[in-house]
Amino acid sequence: MYIELHLIQNFVPANLNRDDTNNPKDYEFGGVRRARISSQCIKRAIRNSPVFAETTRVEVGKRTRWITRLLSKALVAAGKPEKEAGEVAVRFAEAYTQKMDGKEKAKTAIQVYVSPEELQEVAATLVQNWAIVLQQPAEADKLMAGLVKQLLTQYEITSAPDVALFGRMLAIKPTTQILDAACQVAHAISTHRVTMEMDFFTAVDDVVQGEETGAGMMGFTGYNSACFYRYARLDWEQLVKNLGADSDLALRTVEGFLRAAVEAIPTGKQTGFAAQNPPSFLLAVVRSGGAAWSLANAFEKPVRAERDSGLVAPSVKALDAYWGRLSAVYGTKFIKAKAAVALDDGLALDALKGAQVKDLDAWVEATLKPIKEATA
Repeated sequence: MYIELHLIQNFVPANLNRDDTNNPKDYEFGGVRRARISSQCIKRAIRNSPVFAETTRVEVGKRTRWITRLLSKALVAAGKPEKEAGEVAVRFAEAYTQKMDGKEKAKTAIQVYVSPEELQEVAATLVQNWAIVLQQPAEADKLMAGLVKQLLTQYEITSAPDVALFGRMLAIKPTTQILDAACQVAHAISTHRVTMEMDFFTAVDDVVQGEETGAGMMGFTGYNSACFYRYARLDWEQLVKNLGADSDLALRTVEGFLRAAVEAIPTGKQTGFAAQNPPSFLLAVVRSGGAAWSLANAFEKPVRAERDSGLVAPSVKALDAYWGRLSAVYGTKFIKAKAAVALDDGLALDALKGAQVKDLDAWVEATLKPIKEATA
């Protein structure tokens, strides 16, 4: 069973996802420049969205090169002295990743992705063997090696829903220690041609005196305004496998993902732009098999603002028409359900008219229904 999400989301002027020059990311598609938000940026916004943890009822995992800080904190919480806890955490991190940062001895050279439960299990084992860890170096090395082996043996399953969704690997053993992602997330792309704008700004100095003039500082920042198409695909069976066959948690994870995908907005430059714009159109498709359908090519020919409308309406119209063409040519025998929500009553649907539901809750429920029935 697979769930595919298709979202149309229009943002006011913003710089949600910057490149190495601090300008909004862009790319070329259909012969014109488009705005882009990277998939990594979107996934981070989803996993950090409060509604995700609230719905799954499980704390999200941590991606970090500072696993020593997390482990040291757990050891201190268990009653161990801060200095000793820090030293033990570094020894474990070195055994786990096999390489530490050259400048920061408590920082790993590679990033790891761990669940809170995994960290607690490591901390509990270390606390139980505290005397060995501190006073018997040879035995401590064996203990650390055993902990690492146990952790890596369990690397292909997780208790953290976000880790199960987005997968992980350990760089020291990239071919053997992999948890395959249950979810694919595409880069968000603007449905239309975009030209980047530049904002020249000045900051007033509030404490000038007399004839003093001039700004306290000045500069410029890039931004754009775009209507984006977003696409993601979730593999239900892979998700259940990643979560150790916990179907109840997997269902909560799917619901959390659906709600977080709608609520998640990247944080880039939000203090200066406040581009807090929810999606204008949601489409979820549940299929039992067959080829995946990204609808990005609905916008290979960039849409244009129609008379008396902006870019949202023609974007939804193009998506709806492309869905109709795909359905007519390739068939829909694998499609078990589809649900659509339009924020604006004026967004006319044709091919997807029968899929329309009234609100977000109904959309979530309609998407989960086939999965619940299959697992009942």
